[in-house]
Amino acid sequence: MKTEQIRKKFLTFFEKHKHTIIESSSLWPQDDPSVLLTTAGMQQLKPYFMGEKDPETDFHARRLASVQRCFRTSDIDSVGDSTHSTFFEMLGNFSLNDYFKEEAITLAWNFLTKRLKLDANRLWVTYFSGDGGIAADTETAKLWEQYLPAQRIIASGRADNWWGPTGDSGPCGPSSEIHYDIGGPDASTPDDVPNSGSDRFIEIWNLVFTEYHMSTSGKLKQLETKNIDTGMGLERLAMILQKKRALGDIDVNASIISVVTSDEHFGSTTPAEDIWRSRIVADHIKGAVFLLADGIVFSNKEQGYILRRIFRRALDQYLQPHYDIGKLVDAVIDVYGSHYPIIQQKRGEIVQHMETELASYQKVLELDVDEVVKKISHQGFGKEMESHGTPSTRSISAHDAFVLYSTYGLSSDRLKRKGYAFDDEEFQKLVAKHQEQSRAASQSKFGGHGLNSSELSEEDRQKMTRLHTATHLLHQALRQVLGEHVRQQGSDINPERLRFDFEHPAKMTDDQIQAVEDLVNEQIAKDLPVTKKQMPYDEAMQSGALAFFKEKYGEMVTVYSIGDFSKELCGGPHVEHTGELGTFKIQSEKSSSAAIRRIKATLS
Repeated sequence: MKTEQIRKKFLTFFEKHKHTIIESSSLWPQDDPSVLLTTAGMQQLKPYFMGEKDPETDFHARRLASVQRCFRTSDIDSVGDSTHSTFFEMLGNFSLNDYFKEEAITLAWNFLTKRLKLDANRLWVTYFSGDGGIAADTETAKLWEQYLPAQRIIASGRADNWWGPTGDSGPCGPSSEIHYDIGGPDASTPDDVPNSGSDRFIEIWNLVFTEYHMSTSGKLKQLETKNIDTGMGLERLAMILQKKRALGDIDVNASIISVVTSDEHFGSTTPAEDIWRSRIVADHIKGAVFLLADGIVFSNKEQGYILRRIFRRALDQYLQPHYDIGKLVDAVIDVYGSHYPIIQQKRGEIVQHMETELASYQKVLELDVDEVVKKISHQGFGKEMESHGTPSTRSISAHDAFVLYSTYGLSSDRLKRKGYAFDDEEFQKLVAKHQEQSRAASQSKFGGHGLNSSELSEEDRQKMTRLHTATHLLHQALRQVLGEHVRQQGSDINPERLRFDFEHPAKMTDDQIQAVEDLVNEQIAKDLPVTKKQMPYDEAMQSGALAFFKEKYGEMVTVYSIGDFSKELCGGPHVEHTGELGTFKIQSEKSSSAAIRRIKATLS
């Protein structure tokens, strides 16, 4: 059965069981700053699970189902084997204070055994065994006894049978996993069961009984309403139905891999390594296409860093420095374009971003890695190279590997391919620390001493307040002139000028710069009122307010509106009317980093 058919059967089945089908949300969860990327189908439904929104109002239903595009990085270094991927599709059905455990189990059983006709003798399930003062979920175990013998209903701990929350806090609860036995019932031994480490079993569906809310401190409280959240990996299900032993062999992946391996520049090593490399390319190019389609751009921060890492890792698998980017993108579109038309609609933009990033990376690839290592090494490695030629072991410190990554853009994969060995765990810690520092820096809206510094004169403070208000006008003007893909990536303000970084893939033309400048001055001339309002975060997002999605917001936020022209989450301060700003002038527009532009402007 083709993957496309499985997807359709799932949606049709749940639609017949009175579920409203909802569209997949973006991989960039812009209404949920607690996570970088969408990792589950329920993420877009968190406010409903928590009782903050009424699904009857927005969906006219309490039963929902979706096929959600997802991206997870937890197993990124294992991509290439038979079971791991970053991008995948999650089939999910949801009950928001409607049905609960019994009907969720019945629906799952009927879909698998009656609609897909999986062998019931190969199905096993697990349930929550209890932990941390929470009782075992014996209710679920008894419900499964209607369909399965007791020896195939396995109690399992919190690591496997407790789900959530997706971020620092949110809805969560015990779960029941459905596993498929690819070894067959005759291969069973008393200790050979799901979650025991046996490779006989593939987890295909997780039924989460969302009964609790977890605070950021880890405290649980009972939710007022009981909900169902399920997630089933489409690709894993396809692997079973297509009788494959690896995700790379199912139709949607094999189609892309065939394009990769047919490229003469992909080259050949050993057969096993060729398979590994081709799977990495297929997975990472697919992920990059979808991330770019959802508005994420290449950078060294957060979502953009993940995008850069997977794209460059895909390029690292080629043995020659030649890549047909358009061909790779088209391979993904051929497979997914009919279900996700956004990737077809944005093909030109996706290819442009990739080719720009490729040009940047090719400069990195031209570096003499040995010479760079000698230059930055703090362990006398350069001297060893000079005295003894290529050493039998090219050991470098994690710090040096990080410098090569952060300063020169050399990926850890490329360093390893060149034969360098380093402490990968320590390297990842340094990368994580760098990312956290970048996040903290990006959250700063003002440069210099800050508006509240006692070292600032009142005159300078007023100048910076005016310039900060102007950034709101500039942000909206850029979006109107260049497109809604424009998003602020940081700003720095001193008493003399503002600096504004934003996402945009190309240099602005003189006409575009003039149009933005004119639009800002037009709003200043209107003397628009600047107002602020406290409101819940979700309400602010629904109202259309822009937010710095790299920041963490509390439940209540402040929204500043400038007439009907601009609305943005911000801490202030601002002027009271735009007429106080004077004349806005763009002094320069240039590149800040890949796909990030930088404007400097003044008020007079």
